[in-house]
Amino acid sequence: MTSHQLHRMLLDNLNTAVLLLDGDMLIDYINPAAEALLQTSSLKLRGTAANELFVDSGLSLQTLHDTLQTGHPHIRRHEHLRLPTSESSQVDYTVTPVDITTSRMLLMEMQPIDRFLKINREEALLSVHHTSKSLIRGLAHEIKNPLGGIRGAAQLLGQEIIDSGMGGETQELCQIITTETDRLRNLVDRLLGPNHLPRLAPINMHEVTEHVSALIEAEVQGKLVFVRDYDPSIPEIKGDREQLIQAVLNVVRNAMQALLDSDQSSPKIILKTRIQRSFTIAGVHHKVVCKLEIIDNGPGVSENIKERIFFPMISGRSEGSGLGLTIAQTAINGHQGIIECESEPGNTSFALYLPIKV
Repeated sequence: MTSHQLHRMLLDNLNTAVLLLDGDMLIDYINPAAEALLQTSSLKLRGTAANELFVDSGLSLQTLHDTLQTGHPHIRRHEHLRLPTSESSQVDYTVTPVDITTSRMLLMEMQPIDRFLKINREEALLSVHHTSKSLIRGLAHEIKNPLGGIRGAAQLLGQEIIDSGMGGETQELCQIITTETDRLRNLVDRLLGPNHLPRLAPINMHEVTEHVSALIEAEVQGKLVFVRDYDPSIPEIKGDREQLIQAVLNVVRNAMQALLDSDQSSPKIILKTRIQRSFTIAGVHHKVVCKLEIIDNGPGVSENIKERIFFPMISGRSEGSGLGLTIAQTAINGHQGIIECESEPGNTSFALYLPIKV
């Protein structure tokens, strides 16, 4: 391997977005991390003016020109990128002059601020999730033991009532004890989530979304519209089909209930899948992840619970159990993934990120 090939390989495998600009401040090279950040391929970007990547193109052009003329590195902070989509992204970037053979070129390194903030939020969310999960497991153990004793005693009492011929209201009261004990035990089991590790097998994410869509569409009978926005190039992931269906179903059903309870005249749920490159989950970097967005045009998540919606027993609906999102997050965490939420009136998005092994 030549020195040039080695340097190219190192740049291609960096997580930092790197661009090399020629003397005319046109893009000469861009690594895969920069392609992912800018959401554009290197074929389209090569030969284009680097300053046009930014919303404030005049300021960035001046920065590039000053660096080229003075030979001193320059740093710009909190600059907005001009992305091909309507999404907004802020970056800090450094421009460093480098002399290659007889010409001076510029090395630009970009660090996405938005992603760092998201990583911090993810770490806080996962920490709280693990803490609450440990607390729930401890409480469940303490609750299930006496419940078992109560149920056993109720069954013995019920049999004695039958043997003595009492029956009637006394037998009904005994049956209520047994039924309510079973209900509490089932509630505890739901709080604990799946009692086995994910049974991983290759699965197409669109098989999961279509199964969930069919269930919800049969339930709502045309009261809302489903929109599919799929990326057919997404490869199969390794996942537990039942757990993934349950996780997606819980999130979609929450969106459905929010829409049906609202006064939205044209309720709509969008299922959108995309490939996301260079993504970090719980401190682990993944080259490629599958991103499933569940978007609705309902009233949005209440500000009072927005920061706590993944906690057990937290619900925006008076009749809700507050377990749906907790169970979904537990299932996705079991696949080394994560769920994020962004919400405002008229646009609520739950994004599920699942690693793709390449």
